Amino acid sequence: MTRRYFRFAATLACTVAATGFLLASRPASAEVTLHIGDKAPALDIEHYVHDPKDGLGKVTDFEKDKIYVVEFWATWCGPCIASMPHLAELQNQYRGEGVQIISISDEDVETVDELMAKDYPEKDQTFGELTSAYTITTDPDASVSTDYMLAAGQNGIPCAFLVGKTGLVEWIGHPMEMDEPLAEVVAGTWDREAYKEQMKQEQQMLAAMQKINQLARAGKFDDAIKVVDKVLEEIKGDSPKSEMIREQLTNFRYNLRLDAGDMSDEVISFFRKQIADAKGDARAVTQFGFGLMSSMQQGTDPGPLAAETIAALEADVDKADDQIKPLMYLCIAQISASMSDFDKAIAAQTQAIELSEGTQKERMQQMLDEIKEMANEPADEDAKADDAKAAK
Repeated sequence: MTRRYFRFAATLACTVAATGFLLASRPASAEVTLHIGDKAPALDIEHYVHDPKDGLGKVTDFEKDKIYVVEFWATWCGPCIASMPHLAELQNQYRGEGVQIISISDEDVETVDELMAKDYPEKDQTFGELTSAYTITTDPDASVSTDYMLAAGQNGIPCAFLVGKTGLVEWIGHPMEMDEPLAEVVAGTWDREAYKEQMKQEQQMLAAMQKINQLARAGKFDDAIKVVDKVLEEIKGDSPKSEMIREQLTNFRYNLRLDAGDMSDEVISFFRKQIADAKGDARAVTQFGFGLMSSMQQGTDPGPLAAETIAALEADVDKADDQIKPLMYLCIAQISASMSDFDKAIAAQTQAIELSEGTQKERMQQMLDEIKEMANEPADEDAKADDAKAAK
């Protein structure tokens, strides 16, 4: 059955990314050459989509005493689309205070223009009208992306670079997390060196995670846990970001123990608390469900956690928004299939199909076909055994 979960996981990753649970990924750089505190590279952008207004014109070199947000996005990136209203709000908030937000795609201008003409979901505006508040651009040769994203080792979009009044890179991150850094850079209270140390810790964690994942894929869970423990010892400070990294690593440590087959009371209690904390939050419950599926991909038997996760998903699915519902039914289906409850799995996956559209619907149908194939395998094996007996 493990082989099946590897096939499921490949499709799950696409489905989750399409709904904005994850950053959309691009290839990562082998070497980081752009750091916090470095001079921000000049911008060589090919196309500016909107006509300049309110002084928000074309930018090549960064003017002294002005602040710039250089954000990378794409028309196909759900999280990028979701960030657009917030970017417009920020630009309006800081209009007249020397702040300019510049969003850069690497697609052809026709693709971007096509999106701009469409209605923005749940807004009485087109994409073009919404984003006219700030500077939308596209750079098909990806030269600016190379100078920023690749040079900084960033492989997910949307990603924003905050360039301060002296032309130095002050902050890098998701635009939805930019409010506080931007406010402090504008006010002149931003502590660049403290953030630089924080970024260093994050990069150490990412490098360690690559090593941990390699060890986990090789089944060397004890060695992977030792690496986690070493990184936990090296994290300094009590900033919110440091605490978040500690929490993420601690969670990952328990995931490794579960993958290693540790079904002790301590491990079960940890995950039961996570389920309890997630209840009432459809997105959080769904993320937990996908995490459980990741463990199953490693061949893990989640024991009682499987049924308890299904119960949590079922309790919240009716209250979820339309975007999350199909994913919740998908989780119920996958986990039920792992428990050989194929009737429930087929019913849930059918619900997921009915609530999906377009490419997502096609993927959901493929997974239903796989579940049905799994359900028939025992019968096929019994038939083969009967044939073998008859041949004797």
